[in-house]
Amino acid sequence: MKRGFYTIMSAQFFSSLADNAIFVAAVELLRTNGSPEWQRAALVPMFALFYVILAPWLGAFADALPKGRVMFISNAIKVVGCLLMLFGLHPLLAYAVIGLGAAAYSPAKYGILTELLPASQLVKANGWIEGLTIASIILGVLLGGQLVGHHMSSMLLSFDFPFIDTGIDTPPEAAILVLVFVFLVAAWFNTRIPHTGVEMRPLPRNPLDLLPDFWSCNSRLWRDKLGQISLSTTTLFWGAGGNLKFIVLAWAAVALGYNTTQASALTGVVAIGTAVGAIVASMRMRLDMATRVIPMGISMGLLLVLMNFIHNVWLAVPFLILLGGLGGFLVVPMNALLQHRGHNLMGAGRSIAVQNFNEQACILGLGAFYSLSIKLGLSVFGAITAFGVVVAGVMWLIKNWHDNNCVRYREEVDHLLDIARHDNMHG
Repeated sequence: MKRGFYTIMSAQFFSSLADNAIFVAAVELLRTNGSPEWQRAALVPMFALFYVILAPWLGAFADALPKGRVMFISNAIKVVGCLLMLFGLHPLLAYAVIGLGAAAYSPAKYGILTELLPASQLVKANGWIEGLTIASIILGVLLGGQLVGHHMSSMLLSFDFPFIDTGIDTPPEAAILVLVFVFLVAAWFNTRIPHTGVEMRPLPRNPLDLLPDFWSCNSRLWRDKLGQISLSTTTLFWGAGGNLKFIVLAWAAVALGYNTTQASALTGVVAIGTAVGAIVASMRMRLDMATRVIPMGISMGLLLVLMNFIHNVWLAVPFLILLGGLGGFLVVPMNALLQHRGHNLMGAGRSIAVQNFNEQACILGLGAFYSLSIKLGLSVFGAITAFGVVVAGVMWLIKNWHDNNCVRYREEVDHLLDIARHDNMHG
């Protein structure tokens, strides 16, 4: 791997670490404020909001500037969101601002991989990035849980700055202040990311000119016989996975009687499984083999339903590792295949923006579905069951879609797989 890849990994680690810790802090802030359960569930779709609204512009923005600079600006926006949360803006609105920073960050984070590395290293690079991201998720949710826990929050709140009233009076507020500095560390690493030498694509003078370009890119990926399958699979995976971090918190509270600090550790357990699955996939899978992992998505949905029958932590831990492992093994080759098709069909930043639009729209939709289920009176167990059935059912439809493509468009599918195989061997 090129030297700049490790700088990207460091920047991604600290940014993702703070992203996941701030989620736990926001959940606890809403809980201590007495907000209803559905508002806590709504944090996930609020984070996805700007990914969807600004999707036509985010990819072009990532392609118009050096991607290290884009990532720096994005982390600065996240810091602003944290400060707004501390200054009294409703946590849902402030968390949406943090989501804006994450939305701008993502096309640059993934797009730079296709600029820096050959196609033959994309699956491996995705495995490392996803594995490191999962490690940061594990440590992030643990860090967030510990920061809002009694022991560490007591130490943080005991600090007294002479002549300064910080207004930091509760454990989640103290946690958020600490995480501002973690985002600043990530921003520093962003300044060290080298230029890749790829030519920048200037933004058009009229921002509305990007709308037809974005929808053209979106349509191009959905028409591509491999792009449509990899895009629909990763879209559903991230739609489910994005909401899973709150679902595990809610499930652990009712099934195991855990508080936020204890439940956050179980979210980390899922991430451990995902990391293992991602690393194994990066070693064993190739671009042209990616579609073989689709049935694992059906299994993930069914496992979500089975989670309702677990009320013992000793059963929960291996179960959640298995759930995460299936997801990690599924997403790495599919993500690499999607990047490969997107890079061939359009610019790296634009293809990632299209991917983010679809994936975050799914997170928003599934998150709204889960949140509405709770608001309308379903129990946590009932909402999880409905969620899992939807995931398994849609993934089954995607499998049938791909099988149908292989029959009706066999020559086209074989040609695209040959391109992926050739690029994987000679990229």
